[in-house]
Amino acid sequence: MKFVIRSSLLIMVMMGLAACGRPIASTQPDDLAQRPINAVTTIGMIGDIVKNVGGERVKVTGLMGPGVDPHLYKASEGDVIRLGEADVAFYNGLHLEAAMSRVFERMGDRIKTVAVTDNIDRDRLLTPDEFEGNYDPHVWFDVTLWMSATERVRDALIEIDPTHTETYRANAEDYLNQLAELDDYVKTQAATLPPEKRAIITAHDAFNYFSRAYGFEVRGLQGISTASEAGTADVKGLANFIVERKIPAIFIESSVPVRNVEAVQEAVRAQGWDVQIGGELFSDAMGTPGTPEGTYIGMVKHNIETVVEALGK
Repeated sequence: MKFVIRSSLLIMVMMGLAACGRPIASTQPDDLAQRPINAVTTIGMIGDIVKNVGGERVKVTGLMGPGVDPHLYKASEGDVIRLGEADVAFYNGLHLEAAMSRVFERMGDRIKTVAVTDNIDRDRLLTPDEFEGNYDPHVWFDVTLWMSATERVRDALIEIDPTHTETYRANAEDYLNQLAELDDYVKTQAATLPPEKRAIITAHDAFNYFSRAYGFEVRGLQGISTASEAGTADVKGLANFIVERKIPAIFIESSVPVRNVEAVQEAVRAQGWDVQIGGELFSDAMGTPGTPEGTYIGMVKHNIETVVEALGK
């Protein structure tokens, strides 16, 4: 896997953090108890957890908005400033944010950094052969794994602001109950499709946890990371699979260019099978803020409803 962040940017980040702001290690809990916690998050799904668990106690600033691919994300000068002003930074980990993960690790002595996947039992993580021995980072597609991420956020907020422990516990319990209901909803929707129709074809391999949790076969044109490039052989192989299985629909992703999926569609049609674009799925980024898809729960519901409608035709 190629890391796209430049080494000079790492230096800029560290210099920026050293030049601005107070390290959270020297911030007393009583100080945070008197004001909102300033939290910076990477992907929108993490920001949504922090908003739900932190409530009015936490001001959340997200680095990666709708349509942003975290695999290819490059930190900006503005990101350096936001991180330097933060009390805590939440990120996914498992190499999702590419070399930005190294930035967060180096920042640990200046502000508190939290990989939300740290609580997840490593035996429950997938290790695809093509991902060079690393774990698949797309854990939010199994809602039960994302519940573990929620617990990690709760524990981190309690650690830095113990005065409001009960607030964070109550908020987390409410959100975890919503996630449990969401998990049941996805299972119920998936069960409306016969097993032979449960095949999801997308631009990259983001849905492997979804596959395991909810009984779908998934194929992606690119690998786990969108930093990998799809070639002619990849397009042809995927097209052959679609034709053999007579799959009625394939899906585009909000954070990945559509051209590769369209290339697969054309290759399938060249073999005499008409596969449709079944709709847009949210994979590495959520939808626009203020819309249902701009929340984690809304995003997951949109995905399963889109898949069931397209494959059920």
